[in-house]
Amino acid sequence: MMPSNPRRLAYGEHPDQYAELSLPDGGAAAPFGNAPAVVVIIHGGYWRSRYTAELGRPAARDLAARGYACWNLEYRRAGNGGGWPETFEDISAGIDALAPVAVDYGLDLSRVTVLGHSAGGHLAVWAAGRTGAAVPVTAVVSQAGVLNLAEAMELNLSDGAVLNFLGSSPEADPHRYRSSDPLQRLPLSVPVIALHGDADRHVPLSQSAGFVQAAVQSGSPAQLRMVPGDHFDLITPGTDAWDAVVEAVAAVSEARLT
Repeated sequence: MMPSNPRRLAYGEHPDQYAELSLPDGGAAAPFGNAPAVVVIIHGGYWRSRYTAELGRPAARDLAARGYACWNLEYRRAGNGGGWPETFEDISAGIDALAPVAVDYGLDLSRVTVLGHSAGGHLAVWAAGRTGAAVPVTAVVSQAGVLNLAEAMELNLSDGAVLNFLGSSPEADPHRYRSSDPLQRLPLSVPVIALHGDADRHVPLSQSAGFVQAAVQSGSPAQLRMVPGDHFDLITPGTDAWDAVVEAVAAVSEARLT
């Protein structure tokens, strides 16, 4: 059975400060207990405003049908009031907004996996490094994440997406880059599985591989898993790449990174 239509819940006053909550219906049992584990979905699009939470809806539908509670998070992006620091404020506030939602809908906040694609993978790993969060992240699954901002800027990925997003160069504002770049926020205490398609032409493999190598060297629990397919197969249910995503989410939701 398919889950019911998502509930749209605001966490701020801006039109893009909302999340879509998709819950399992009565026919989908929670995979690891009575209360469903939570998957926060953060869409990509190189942080640009023309890409929306619509990108995360197929994942939310599929995972909700498997018994997860999905929180498809929208946020301000470059071009609609986002960038530094607004996007980061929204990701933090949007995840923490799960605290009252969990009470109202009976969610298990002891297992909060953040699933992020492309630029959303960057934001997912960033969120795992927050301190003093009302809702701590317990694991991250990155789908071809942009996990090395310095390299992404040097390679001019997506026609200057990093500079467009952060609004300054590392030389002009080194603090901004240090606090934004996943590589600069290591070590992390939560597991990260970085998935990357073997035919990805949008985000180079070095973004995932380099991050995982640095994470492991820092003592962080991290894995690189190569999967078949291109950049968008990772967000397309029914593909082999999506099957690998489901497997990774199940592994970290069970707190086993092997």
